[in-house]
Amino acid sequence: MSTEVLKPPAPAAPEVRHLRDLSPTQWKSGIAAWLGWLFDGLDMHLYTLVAAPFVMQLLDAASPADPEVKAKSSWIQAAFLVGWALGGGFFGRLGDRLGRSRTLGLTILTYAVFTGLAFFAQTWWQLLIFRFVAALGIGGEWAVGSSLLSETWPKAWRPWIAAVLQTAVNLGVLGACVAVYALATISGYWQLDYQPRWVFLVGVLPALLVFWIRRHVPEPEEWRQARNTVTRRGPGVRELFRGDLRRITFKTIGVCALSLSAWWAFMFWHAQHLRNLPELADWTVTQREQLVSRTFFVVIGISIAGNFFGGALAKWLGYRRAVALMCLGFFLAMAGAFAVPRGYEPLVSFWFPAVGFFSGVFGLFTMYLPPLFPTLLRTTGAGFCYNIGRIAAAAGTVVFGLFADVGDFRVALLAASALFPLAIVIALTLPEPT
Repeated sequence: MSTEVLKPPAPAAPEVRHLRDLSPTQWKSGIAAWLGWLFDGLDMHLYTLVAAPFVMQLLDAASPADPEVKAKSSWIQAAFLVGWALGGGFFGRLGDRLGRSRTLGLTILTYAVFTGLAFFAQTWWQLLIFRFVAALGIGGEWAVGSSLLSETWPKAWRPWIAAVLQTAVNLGVLGACVAVYALATISGYWQLDYQPRWVFLVGVLPALLVFWIRRHVPEPEEWRQARNTVTRRGPGVRELFRGDLRRITFKTIGVCALSLSAWWAFMFWHAQHLRNLPELADWTVTQREQLVSRTFFVVIGISIAGNFFGGALAKWLGYRRAVALMCLGFFLAMAGAFAVPRGYEPLVSFWFPAVGFFSGVFGLFTMYLPPLFPTLLRTTGAGFCYNIGRIAAAAGTVVFGLFADVGDFRVALLAASALFPLAIVIALTLPEPT
């Protein structure tokens, strides 16, 4: 008879229930990711707010309505979206190989430096290059930041973490609006000749965050342990398309590509749809632009509430059902807005805010996607799948930018809403994360 004494299992780590129970490492990871996403949103939208007047200056055109300005602005934005998609895959791969914290610093440094360099652009193609490289960092930051938090913060908190992270992006977008407004106001007060390129200097600020991240944010223990189990380079990108993982990869790409394409179609062209409404024909340019600005603020502001509503759904029903329901709301809101001709009052008071509310679905992807993939493919898989939809959005930007005068924005946006039913079907076949 054996006399071996079995040791009792080690006690499980206490469950974290309150913010005060978080460790210093968890707090540092959370702050780094949240600030990274905040500046992500800031640098993302600085160009969209000054695109027409800045490109007009670079082309020495007479008016922002010049067809050449419209075409070149579209190409620059398309390059940005392509860079965003490629950056998700490129920095996602670095995040799996080099570590989350180190790569997060690289992504922030990339988009901060190249957003600042846009200030020095002398030609439209130089601006295109700077925006493309900046987008590499912005796309990469999404994948790395979400994986960092999914590996360090409590799993039960993931729906709320996703909402808080997405809110950081929303606040960054609003911050870009404030920056542009403040610079214009200051230049007017001091009687300076306002230059659109000035706003890009604001985008350099995130670079200061990198030094803090490298000194204070350690790599997640889960990544360290997984990295120590491999003696070579670890699994490659091709593993995403092999075995059981292949089905998850293609389904995730489908949901992300369909929903993101519809959302970016709305983001790009709902303002132009407002400007073209017959009842605004007698308005001054200033009045129309003020309406567009107020509407944009409302759409982005109410999306913050949508982030937390999506998180509540995920907590109650699980991620895939929450994604499906949010996409259903997205479809109904966009279809309702554009199925029939509507005046500006119902659009800006109900339908467009409803679209913004259901854009909270993108906050769910933050914590839903990374755990679907193995640890050493986590940022690669999440970054690649989420950002691939921007390739389709980039193509749409160029097509609309070149040929917008031949179609009806309302009809095009209604067609874009039809992408959501397919996204719903695919989402319901995805697994729940572990």
